Amino acid sequence: MSQSEPTDLDPDATTAAESYGDYSVDDEDQPVGLDNLTDVEGDVEDELDRGYSPPEKYSPAQGYGNTPYEEATGESLDQRVAQEEPEPDPYAEVPTENLDDGEVGDERAGRLVDPDQGLGEDTEKDLVGDDVGIDGAAASAEEAAVHVVRDE
Repeated sequence: MSQSEPTDLDPDATTAAESYGDYSVDDEDQPVGLDNLTDVEGDVEDELDRGYSPPEKYSPAQGYGNTPYEEATGESLDQRVAQEEPEPDPYAEVPTENLDDGEVGDERAGRLVDPDQGLGEDTEKDLVGDDVGIDGAAASAEEAAVHVVRDE
C-alpha cells in the first residue's frame, strides 16, 4: 500500500457519505437551485434576499431553574406570583390615547439610505434619508417604525 492511500485507521479519510449524527452533508440532501425555494409572500425578486426576524419573546434559558441550585430549591411562591399577568378586563373602557390620531401613516417606508450611500463626510445638519423600497430582509426596528404620511 502506498503512503497516499487512506486506511481505515486514518482519521483524515472521508467517505463518500459523510454525516454528523442525523444530519448528512451529502449533495443529494442539499437544495439544488432556486426553484426549490418557495416565495410565499411574492415580494422578493431573489429568494436568497429574504430575511429572518426572530420571535419577540424570552428564551426559556432566561427563566428560573437553569442552575442545579435553582432546580433543587424551586421557585418561591412570591417569584411565581410576580410572573403572573392579570387577565384584561373585557368591560373596561378603551383608553383614548391608544386610538389612531391620524399622525402616523399606514404605509410603511422601505429601507432608508443616505443620499450619498453613506460615502464621504456628512456635511448637512439634518438627518436625511431616501426611501429605496422594501427589500426581502427583515427591517431594523428603526426602519419598521417609519411610516409614510402623504401630503393632502
